[in-house]
Amino acid sequence: MAVFTLPDLGEGLHEAEIVSWHVTEGDHVVTDQPLVAVETDKAVVEIPSPRSARVTRLHGGAGDRVAVGDPLVEFESADAAADTGTVVGTIAEATSRPAAAGNVGGGRMTPAVRALARKLGIDTAVVQGTGPAGAITTSDVERAAQVLAAAAPAVPLRGARRAMAERMAKSHAEVVPATVTDSADVDAWPTGTDVTLRLIRAVAAGCTASPALNAWFEPETMSRRLHERIDLGIAVDLDDDGLFVPALRDVGRRDPVELKRGLERLKADVRQRTIPLGELRGQTITLSNFGTVGGQHAELVVVPPQVGILGVGRMTRQVVAAGGVPAVHRVLPLSLTFDHRAVTGAEAARFLRAVVEELELEHSSAASVA
Repeated sequence: MAVFTLPDLGEGLHEAEIVSWHVTEGDHVVTDQPLVAVETDKAVVEIPSPRSARVTRLHGGAGDRVAVGDPLVEFESADAAADTGTVVGTIAEATSRPAAAGNVGGGRMTPAVRALARKLGIDTAVVQGTGPAGAITTSDVERAAQVLAAAAPAVPLRGARRAMAERMAKSHAEVVPATVTDSADVDAWPTGTDVTLRLIRAVAAGCTASPALNAWFEPETMSRRLHERIDLGIAVDLDDDGLFVPALRDVGRRDPVELKRGLERLKADVRQRTIPLGELRGQTITLSNFGTVGGQHAELVVVPPQVGILGVGRMTRQVVAAGGVPAVHRVLPLSLTFDHRAVTGAEAARFLRAVVEELELEHSSAASVA
């Protein structure tokens, strides 16, 4: 038998999740015929057959995670050499099992209570004892069992949501976040203004005024890399499928028509889950227009190696001073979260001030695009 292992999919990825198989055991396939669809980070990738042969075994099912170098398919062959030269191992089944209640020493209890906890599968380390001096009683264990029984079953995070969880954990462990807020009076915007294009141009203006925000920080060497080109991550929310952040390239040097066309293409690719993996990499700064859903200001999450993310809240009508008299204007709330290891408060403030000034211009080259 010849074994085909999960190939290196690039971009430093080490594993993938099986989405669906296109073949079954016993099928005869030809070279380059699609074998399986896998989801890597946030992109679905089709893996073709490396040879023409009969499939004798498929490793893993939909939802299983496979590491690079682990076996995917076994083919009928005259030799037993693996196609990729990697060591053939055993894939661990990605089944989800409830945690065993082995840790039952969380508080003082009688042997009978300890036995009941083991029987009901309750971890007494998380049970609040109500007995004398905080001892765990039979009632405490039974109450914990009732709560556990009423709870919805745990569902493993997969695909985009798993990737989001991993990135958020990485950010929490590494980044030193700080947030500054402001608001822009956009009442002078003419009818037909494309809000997203105005925001993109405002981010470009901010990066010009304060290049420190358009950068990557490398903690291993305590160095930062300033980028001349602005590759802007645009947060796109797909409800149940999670958050995607494709990169809109070189936004500082593209005209409004080209920017709009590129933005629409990115959004369509994300919604259809056909976005190329490369378009989900290399962002130098991120824009999150969460106000389309709700909210005013927010402390956002900076995803390393980026050092900044601009959040835009829900536009509201507020009383402002206009020419020395009260007036009701449209106001756009802004939040800039930055990595304080690489960006000073003054650099962040200059960036946000430039964003506000750009947004408050009555006319802009990006004001309206048919």
